[in-house]
Amino acid sequence: MKKIAVFTSGGDSPGMNACIRAVVRTAIYHNIQVVGIMHGYDGMINDEFIPLDAKSVANIIHRGGTILKTARSQEFLTIEGRTKAAKNLTKHGIGGVIVIGGDGSFKGALQFSKECDIPFVGCPGTIDNDLIGTDFTIGYDTAINTVVEAVDKIRDTAESHNRLFFVEVMGRDAGLIALRSGIAVGAEAILIPETKTNVDELINKLESGRKNKSSKIILVAEGDDAGGAFAIAEKVKAALPYYDTRVSILGHVQRGGSPTAMERVNASRMGFAAVEALMEDKKNVMIGIVDKQIQLTPFENAVKHIQELNPHLMKMVDILSL
Repeated sequence: MKKIAVFTSGGDSPGMNACIRAVVRTAIYHNIQVVGIMHGYDGMINDEFIPLDAKSVANIIHRGGTILKTARSQEFLTIEGRTKAAKNLTKHGIGGVIVIGGDGSFKGALQFSKECDIPFVGCPGTIDNDLIGTDFTIGYDTAINTVVEAVDKIRDTAESHNRLFFVEVMGRDAGLIALRSGIAVGAEAILIPETKTNVDELINKLESGRKNKSSKIILVAEGDDAGGAFAIAEKVKAALPYYDTRVSILGHVQRGGSPTAMERVNASRMGFAAVEALMEDKKNVMIGIVDKQIQLTPFENAVKHIQELNPHLMKMVDILSL
């Protein structure tokens, strides 16, 4: 292994830069050249390759986003696009590739690796924490801390006006952002895709709850089956008109910001391990951290999942919101 490439793909997440930094400096330590591919798979197709050295990744560990930029490539889904990408990797003498992204990025890498016989190793970069093979994905810890900070501020104004706030967070297929941040902010209810939302039960809970509470917060994942925060809030408002009801959509603010200390450490560990995996002739595997230990999971298994959430956490939400 004389030369490797690294790129970021799909949605950006805080901690990607820390992972890039670890990849570059670990490779250089082992006398391996590194190039960065700009704009994900699109950059691989369009020959957007740039050399990276230790100085290239100085002072980026604390920055959100990704210095290599990212994209979702439609052209890479075609055999013509992947053929162009393979020619560019060969032209640059790339012996292995590290991709930082989610399950779509890994599926693309798996298909591509089979066609061009270049080993790929993945690092899980997604704020949703919805990949099998790791306890935490790169970006998740920062995202939930961002939500907690925002909701704490929302609660300040909610208490000032005795308001009921529905706060919608990201999570189209998985509600792990809503679940952990909801516990952390003391939400009255957490509505997520993994469980069926019964609006009537929510209304009954709000109606029978303590009327003297100065504020109430409901966390809603965007993929909740009841239609999202605005739709649920309208139904609750119609049934309980005495509540001063408001809706706040946090949106893409959850993707940005300086990564937390835990994020930087985990991302650095994953980037470090990814280089070592390529050196050990591993291919088509995702680097994860399970029970604080590095674990390699085949791309076929490291897919987006709708996991069964810990029932004790859900029970705790109900009890602590009394």
